[in-house]
Amino acid sequence: MHPIFLGGIMNGSGNKPPWSLPAKANLGRLELQRAIRYWKVEPFSMPNFFPILTILPQRALTYIKHTYPSTQFENTFGLYWQWFLYKHRDISKPDVLRELLSSPEAGFSREQTEEILTAAMTDKRWKEALTAKTQEALDRGAFGAPFFWVVKTDDTDADVDVDGQGKVVGEEPFFGSDRFHQMWEYLGLPFEDIKLLPRAEAKL
Repeated sequence: MHPIFLGGIMNGSGNKPPWSLPAKANLGRLELQRAIRYWKVEPFSMPNFFPILTILPQRALTYIKHTYPSTQFENTFGLYWQWFLYKHRDISKPDVLRELLSSPEAGFSREQTEEILTAAMTDKRWKEALTAKTQEALDRGAFGAPFFWVVKTDDTDADVDVDGQGKVVGEEPFFGSDRFHQMWEYLGLPFEDIKLLPRAEAKL
């Protein structure tokens, strides 16, 4: 997972947010309820201040990704969604982000929280890192999120090593949260596909 600035992706690709078109917005609300039922998560709704400017939280996440263990990075990423969608807290605000990072769930000390915020707000390195990762996504063809760049490797040929995984034999982009089965198929991974059951066994 790589933090990116979604606004930069939309502007750079010439795309528009789905909620800016009434027909897409209406369908999006219906699809949200379907996804909540399918994935069996607690119902949530978009806060009344949606959308937000995500530059500060994404710079903070960029710093965390490069400075702390991956478990803390992934945990913080999850907390962003929880605070935004369930608690309806505007994590783009420094005081709210400070409260999130210093919460027991995040696991950062008060000193670490201030270190992260200072880096996100004042250090040019993390501003440039977020900009570079956003541009990389655009260069690979991203026009929104979630956008996946899937790399197929051949473990038997290590002429070109990619993080110890073997030689790259193929790379392709995938877009959307409903493309995992296509990614698994592309990688040649075994998986159970969706199938219809006899009516007597149908899921209620």
